[in-house]
Amino acid sequence: MDKEYKDKLKKKRKLSKKGRRKRRIRRLLALELILIILLIPAAFAVISLSKIQVYKADLDSVAQNDVKDPNMKNFTNIVVYGVDSRANELDKNTRSDSIMVVSINKKTKDIKLSSIYRDTYVNIPDHGFSKITHAYAYGGPALSISTINRNTDLDIKDFVTVNFSALTNVIDLLGGIELDINKAELKYVNAYTRDVARINGMDFTYIKSPGKQLVTGVQATGYCRVRYTKGGDFTRAERQRTVLKAIFEKAKKSNPITLYKVANEILPQIYTSLSTGEIMKLGASLPFYKMADSQGFPFEKTTPTIKGASVVVAQTLASNVTELHEYLFGTSGYEPSGTVKEFSNQIAG
Repeated sequence: MDKEYKDKLKKKRKLSKKGRRKRRIRRLLALELILIILLIPAAFAVISLSKIQVYKADLDSVAQNDVKDPNMKNFTNIVVYGVDSRANELDKNTRSDSIMVVSINKKTKDIKLSSIYRDTYVNIPDHGFSKITHAYAYGGPALSISTINRNTDLDIKDFVTVNFSALTNVIDLLGGIELDINKAELKYVNAYTRDVARINGMDFTYIKSPGKQLVTGVQATGYCRVRYTKGGDFTRAERQRTVLKAIFEKAKKSNPITLYKVANEILPQIYTSLSTGEIMKLGASLPFYKMADSQGFPFEKTTPTIKGASVVVAQTLASNVTELHEYLFGTSGYEPSGTVKEFSNQIAG
């Protein structure tokens, strides 16, 4: 092998080694860039999460029944409250206009929503039988969660409370959501849209015709408030679930900058027992969540007048709780606790 060839080979190896080193450096820089991109939203999230009103009390003491549903341990159950407080009082002195149990399958990430109708007649600890919406006003989240657990055999320990006034701006920041508004709803949606705009000091436009269409935050919030069509408050709860699902699906498709703007808007109007770490863990799984189904509770019900007030009465509470556990957790033939059976008998009697 002559000297000239050896020199060329040596030079080639040197260049090859230098190229590998450059490629390795480029890969490391790319990795660092990816990490920086990933860390920036996380840093923003931590800053944003500091704006949340954190529940300071201990929820470990909330009441739970002696429940024997083996499937419930495979789910994370959180209750979401919607309150209409112009003073932004999220912890007291306000009734929960919307009560929604969010049940997350830990394995599949499927989510099921269960609206508990605000006028549902239940036993509120130390207050007797009344509408479930009153529990939040009487004793805040702790009493309300205890009421839900005692009357449904659930194991809820965490909550999120959101002021309805945040809904409008969040939807606008997401670029609106698509809703299918029917003919019977249209005039009421427009009436409530005008009312929401007046309260929030915002501009609005009327929806001109029924059908599937992109709506603004004011229009969507007006849609959530409609309760004068067939089904009354039951269909209003269904509309609220429809809007929540539409927001969820739009958020999943949004870019990090949009989500950061949304977080800045809604987080100051959130009151929760969840820690920053728990919220970030739930948020990290956002792309994997799937909205599987939504229902209202109780499933079988009547609307009598008790003590001069129209209420929603489960027919019966015990059988509805059995159906709830099958719906949420897939538990066939669930046997309600003695507490639920006692309440059920008292309501029926």
